[in-house]
Amino acid sequence: MQQIGIFGGTFDPIHWGHLLLAQTALNQVPLEKVIWVPSLNPPHKKAILFEHRWQMLKLATGENPAFTVSRIEAKHSGTSYAINTLMDLSSCYSNTHWYSIVGLDTFRTLPRWYRGHEVAQMCDWLIAPRLLGGETIAQSELICKQVEQQLTYQSLTIHWQLLNIPLVGISSSLVRKLCRENQSIRYLVPESVRSYITTHSLYSAKSE
Repeated sequence: MQQIGIFGGTFDPIHWGHLLLAQTALNQVPLEKVIWVPSLNPPHKKAILFEHRWQMLKLATGENPAFTVSRIEAKHSGTSYAINTLMDLSSCYSNTHWYSIVGLDTFRTLPRWYRGHEVAQMCDWLIAPRLLGGETIAQSELICKQVEQQLTYQSLTIHWQLLNIPLVGISSSLVRKLCRENQSIRYLVPESVRSYITTHSLYSAKSE
């Protein structure tokens, strides 16, 4: 049985922290591949056009043969939900054990997701600890155990592990903020992504 990671998100834009997280998951489990799944219409966020985000993902991940970028969410109209993505991918990849790669802040909301109780058991969870704001690994573990306990109360079993990822204080919101302020984002994103953002005038004050 093959082991494949799903890394879903808005990726608005993708940055080095995302890439480091995916590579850590590849090494730690280990996984055969990571499928990057940009959300078409994320339920709780506004994002720039799907095509721009998809193109930047392709540019950023193209040199790694273990990374694949999926357009599977572009097939659906309406809000993007994890349950639909997992079911669609499962129909494309048989005999697969799935791992979902998420940040701690996303994982802690899992019990409130649309059909979250089903999603929780469809894959194992690889979680990036949140070390910003002074939180420790122990605190990240405690939050994960609290999520597990919430699901256990409802007779659900979930398998998770924290990823041993170095602390990288980069976020998509920081990249967008710097773009709006006309400041450099060099070394925060791959150079190919930086060039794409510049060429298409993405995230600038004028574009908004």
